[in-house]
Amino acid sequence: MILQSLYNYYNQLRDSNQQLLPPYGFAKVKIHFVLVLNENGEIVQVQDIREQNKGKYYPKELLAPEGVIRSSGILPNFLWDNSGYVLGFAKGKRTLDKFDAFCDFHHELGDNIEDNGIQTVLKFLDNWKPENISTLEYHEELDGANLTFRLDGEYEYVFEKGKVKEAWIRYKELNVSDFISCCLITGERRPISKLHNPIKGVKGTSSSGGRLVSFNADAFISYKKEQSFNAPVSERAMFAYTTALNYLLHPANKHNLKLGNTTVVYWTEKPSPVEDIFGLVFNPPENEALLKDVSLYFEAIKEGKKPERINASDKFYILGLSPNRSRISVRFYYVDTIDAINKNLLLHFTDMNIVKRFNDEPDIYSIGIWRILKEIAPQRKIENVSPLLEGAFLKSIITGSRYPISLLTAIINRIRADHAISYLRTALLKAYLVRKARINKEKTEVKMALDNDLKNIAYRLGRLFAVLEKAQADAIGNANATITDRFYSTASSSPRTVFPQLLRLAQHHFSKSKSGNWYSKLVEDILLEVEEFPAYLNLENQGLFALGYYHQKKDLYTKKEKEENQNVQRD
Repeated sequence: MILQSLYNYYNQLRDSNQQLLPPYGFAKVKIHFVLVLNENGEIVQVQDIREQNKGKYYPKELLAPEGVIRSSGILPNFLWDNSGYVLGFAKGKRTLDKFDAFCDFHHELGDNIEDNGIQTVLKFLDNWKPENISTLEYHEELDGANLTFRLDGEYEYVFEKGKVKEAWIRYKELNVSDFISCCLITGERRPISKLHNPIKGVKGTSSSGGRLVSFNADAFISYKKEQSFNAPVSERAMFAYTTALNYLLHPANKHNLKLGNTTVVYWTEKPSPVEDIFGLVFNPPENEALLKDVSLYFEAIKEGKKPERINASDKFYILGLSPNRSRISVRFYYVDTIDAINKNLLLHFTDMNIVKRFNDEPDIYSIGIWRILKEIAPQRKIENVSPLLEGAFLKSIITGSRYPISLLTAIINRIRADHAISYLRTALLKAYLVRKARINKEKTEVKMALDNDLKNIAYRLGRLFAVLEKAQADAIGNANATITDRFYSTASSSPRTVFPQLLRLAQHHFSKSKSGNWYSKLVEDILLEVEEFPAYLNLENQGLFALGYYHQKKDLYTKKEKEENQNVQRD
């Protein structure tokens, strides 16, 4: 199903823009230098086409005949290759064998092509002597570089000439696998690809890429079908799906993002602005104008308005990939309509919406998934997040399903470890609890801000802890160790063991504070619904404890700020 979707995406892009993706038999390859030949096949110039960026040189990407898959042996490319094949110049063994193979291959293909370009290249190959490499410009930099050909006075490369391209496609058609079977993608009986093209750009794979489909051990042989014959995909269909996936993974493409160890690509059934919006949601830019566009987009959906140029019934595809040695594993794959994806994204933002602790904290729409995952990761390093949690969390956002219990566990563990009850963590706690209540058809109790009427004991104990912490701060200022530093973990999990002690200590703090009576009354109001301190709070109640603490702390400091502003106005 994944390969079928990618195959369709390739055809969609080719139909909409012929220049966007290469046709069958061609691919974007990295070229460093061009050998410019005169009519006699002599090199008149070594043209450096590398691109410079920040003082470094990078090869230029050209649409050229597709490269061979070199698992072993000597296999030349057509009209381009590294200097070992093209010039017989490279470090290592068998270099001259590579050059001879390059010459033989081009005579096999080019002898019968009536084109001055390929015939000039053949003259060059017949007359070139590898020992003359030192006479060429850039000869020291040619070692290992990829080279191609162009005729002097012409702009196009030799492989771009019409008759040369036609000959190459004919060769590809005639020299494919001898194994004929029904293609799993197209349903047609076609030559089946023995090796699938590598996929490049998945985080954690080598620069040469990994394969989505591969079989390389005797244990995978079934009914004498070796390698990818076990999963029959025709040569053309294999080319289409791998080309589409490599296009999505290209660094210049905005339809991919990294979430920890998972690389995510996404696309729509037909070209749609939603593709760009989706990327901004999951990896928000620092550009304020773009962030505003995201907010306006979801506000329109919230009001039931249909954004322009968007067909809500079109399919939206999301594919998560992760490395597995030389292979690539599918972490997750989701398909739904654009309308459903939009509604579920909006639901996620709505569920997370909570009062900000500070005014300069980000709006809910500008919080990327990577930032949320980073907030619950040990040492706040996103690579420390469990890949299973990444996939489950993304699934819950995309599908509107319940957030994974591992998300709640991760948040509580991080709070217990560093006592940071932050805006993002409490927003996630609220989202988890609200969604759970909705799915279980329970009455939703958690609100955006402080709820004085909520009778839940865990929530009230969190509020109480925030009041006791504030009373301590008012009484003794900046203490070396606050009650949060010393007692939060125990208070949020085993209230009975610590709250009696904290309340006795609080009497001392109340007596030293100007607002002591007010604090005493607030504590009394909070404890009105608490008959006894529980011996233990489960994970969900620990989340409610954190929410109560966060809401009450925000309310206390908001009151303090108002009082300070009023005092300034009186003065």
